Amino acid sequence: RVFGTYVQEGMALLAEGVAPALIENAGRLSGMPLGPLAVADEVSLELIYKVSLQTKADLGDVHMAPPGTHVIKQMVKELGRLGKKTNKGFYDYPSDAPKRLWPGLVDQFPQNLSAEQPSVEMVKKRLLYIQAIETAHCLDENVVTTPADADIGSVLGWGFAPHTGGVVSMVDTIGVATFVAECDLLAQQCGVRFTPTLGLRERAQNDRRFYSPLPDTA
Repeated sequence: RVFGTYVQEGMALLAEGVAPALIENAGRLSGMPLGPLAVADEVSLELIYKVSLQTKADLGDVHMAPPGTHVIKQMVKELGRLGKKTNKGFYDYPSDAPKRLWPGLVDQFPQNLSAEQPSVEMVKKRLLYIQAIETAHCLDENVVTTPADADIGSVLGWGFAPHTGGVVSMVDTIGVATFVAECDLLAQQCGVRFTPTLGLRERAQNDRRFYSPLPDTA
């Protein structure tokens, strides 16, 4: 659930006209083991598409398609690019050379020439913060019950940027109030998916971290 937001945000960026190489490099520079488009290829674009169809069927009218949904449909249904298993997805997988981004991406998803490309830092922020927002939803809903479980699961489960200490520790390091303010700005700029949860807002208002600070032994 949380990991999927990383892939979805990568496709949202692609749909907005962000250069594929910028998306992938920012993903790796953020500390993730692979860029989001590479992850999608590894999982299988066909599988992601089938899951999206089943989710829509199960949820019916309350279903809200994640950003970039049309990207996966276009890749699978119109272009027949199913991912690494068929040697063609967001990347090409030649037998005699390392994988490389498919050159056709820039034609299928043209860059937005009317606006500057976002900075690497902005792309990194979007890719990491969207995972933190979904983790906060999981904590609010008691899907995950402790910050430590979320941190351990994020680092060991899907390779969330290890230098942060985990997805919840990242929020504490940034500062909950600062994180909430930055997410509010992202929600205005990029969409309501970045809207902070009620639990995050309560912590920000009460200046309450997820982890208690270590006692001062000096």
